[in-house]
Amino acid sequence: MEYIEVKPYKELEPFIHSYWELKGEESDGQWERNFPDGCAGLVMNLGETCLTDNGAVSMEFGKTYVVGAMTSFKDSFIESNTHLWGVCFKPAAFTNFFEYAAQVELTDHTIEFEKSYSFAIDKVLSNRSHYLNRYFMDRVKSKQNPLQSIIGDIHSSHGKLGILELSKRNHISVRQLERKFKSQIGISPKEYSNIVRFQNALGIIKNSNENRSLLDVAFECGYYDHSHLTNEIKRNTGLSPSQL
Repeated sequence: MEYIEVKPYKELEPFIHSYWELKGEESDGQWERNFPDGCAGLVMNLGETCLTDNGAVSMEFGKTYVVGAMTSFKDSFIESNTHLWGVCFKPAAFTNFFEYAAQVELTDHTIEFEKSYSFAIDKVLSNRSHYLNRYFMDRVKSKQNPLQSIIGDIHSSHGKLGILELSKRNHISVRQLERKFKSQIGISPKEYSNIVRFQNALGIIKNSNENRSLLDVAFECGYYDHSHLTNEIKRNTGLSPSQL
């Protein structure tokens, strides 16, 4: 499997993590697992039909799909003729471009996008990066992200700040915070914080030497003990820490 990422125009960086491309190779024919990161995305299928959402959804050639934020892992079947091109938005940035369903309605789903929003396959095939940059530059509805400061607090604390503390720091009620997160990200602030904390722990585990105990990682990342961390890893990845 070949996977590459391309950065968007600088003007789009506050809203888009990257454009990405995935191509299957002759040796492929297996399920590829993605872990939750709290971000929505768009995917266009440029190859043969591709199974995703653990086999529940078939992405067809030439169609664009919107992918909601995930609360657990998701498997897609990658074959030699698989060819996908996608966009990974930053948290809560989907609504900067589209007046669409509330993000909570898209959570854990991959749904065919409306034709009026879908990518033009001929333009994608001819000059993808240029076309996508123009596509999004022409659709920016707002340059403000009302959740930016809250998201920043969550990431700077690696997901360890409590929801009450987040609401106090940002002068917003817990109820308003919940409503805004579900509308613009698709999950609650607690769920988002848990994903950020999990991603931080995952990075530490993958980059640590073998002498680092799971208990040490758990305490550093704000988990009660190694069992708490193990359960979170299994819930988000379907794997035990030793299988990562």
